[in-house]
Amino acid sequence: MRLRASLAALALVAGMILIPRVAQAEDPQARCGAASMVAQTLPGGTRWRMCWHIDPQTGLVLEDVSVAYRSAPEPMRVLESITLGQLNVPYDSGQTEWNDITSFGFGGDAMQELTGRECPDGSRRAPYGGAARVLCVTADATGPAQRVNDTAEQTLYTREGHDLVLRTVSKVGWYEYLTEYRFGDGGRITARLGATGDLSPNDYTIAKAGWPIGEGQQDNAAAHHHNAIWRVDFDLAGGGGERVEQLDSTPTGRQGRNSAILELTRTPIPAEANLTTANRRWWRVVSTTSVNTDGHPRSYDLALGAGDVYESRPETRPDVSVTQQRACEKFATFNLDPECGARSVLQYVNGEQLTDPVMWVRIGFHHVPRDEDQSPMHTHWQGFDLNPRDFTATNPLAPSARATINGRP
Repeated sequence: MRLRASLAALALVAGMILIPRVAQAEDPQARCGAASMVAQTLPGGTRWRMCWHIDPQTGLVLEDVSVAYRSAPEPMRVLESITLGQLNVPYDSGQTEWNDITSFGFGGDAMQELTGRECPDGSRRAPYGGAARVLCVTADATGPAQRVNDTAEQTLYTREGHDLVLRTVSKVGWYEYLTEYRFGDGGRITARLGATGDLSPNDYTIAKAGWPIGEGQQDNAAAHHHNAIWRVDFDLAGGGGERVEQLDSTPTGRQGRNSAILELTRTPIPAEANLTTANRRWWRVVSTTSVNTDGHPRSYDLALGAGDVYESRPETRPDVSVTQQRACEKFATFNLDPECGARSVLQYVNGEQLTDPVMWVRIGFHHVPRDEDQSPMHTHWQGFDLNPRDFTATNPLAPSARATINGRP
């Protein structure tokens, strides 16, 4: 899958990870200068502000993320940082496996300069101290965001939504990866990884481990996983000290007048843990210092996108891990920071109490090639959403005539 045969031969030797020659990390004190800040107001009045830089290994890093609404103009901090923590790519043939973030890196030579055609109606930006414009910043229309046809008032309330979008492209061997973060005008944050480029000519295999590409049944492109793991460090309302909850809606065995009765239970996650999805299960990170005007604690909940679990590696089996924030715990696997004795997120989870939680979110995509993947390959996406829960007492983008509706009408 990789172009550089010499790197491929050296990528894993006696458990050591190859660190490619890359540009030095930026001066942290300069990250929030004018060149490293994105501050944009969307058409509905929502304003997002954040710092960005390019890490040699993880690529695009966003820090100090805050949001403000026209109806609530005081900026509210949401994230300390978000970035990729690993991209594990094992092939079904058993002949190849890569860990792109730690073995090659999404920054440095992999980071691609963007053309105007790749950032229509947006701005292309260079990182602090750099000349290549590698970041595309756009405001994208997302279609209908809300609609109420009030027959009593004979009024239709409708609004088109918009996202602030930040995107970079990293070329690693035959693949070209799009790192994308979308910030919705309602407060939603979406993290996505797109994969395009070309199928690797080096990874053809037996029929049962791939798919026939080209004439007849002779060439079988190997199926493989893209196991992406993001590192999300929360800072809700700028107060820190968040707690984590698991929420499950389960049948009680009782029947109501028209349907089964389900019960919502909240389970605190007080210590570091590996977590797995179940039907009607989700998680949220809750502020312990900030409430909305209804007195409800502000939180963000996690909505996992569609994904395929890669059960052959223990590090990719949990859907989510929560750990206590440690600066040296930077990568989900094959941790490169010498200050950390732990090498993977499984070792980070050691029972420590959570007072500053970091969430490691895994989304897997099993890529079974098809004829249409050549060439270039259609971009396939994987990712997740973070949704605000009780950050504001009512819809911050509601029309003025309905802004006072709060609780039972």
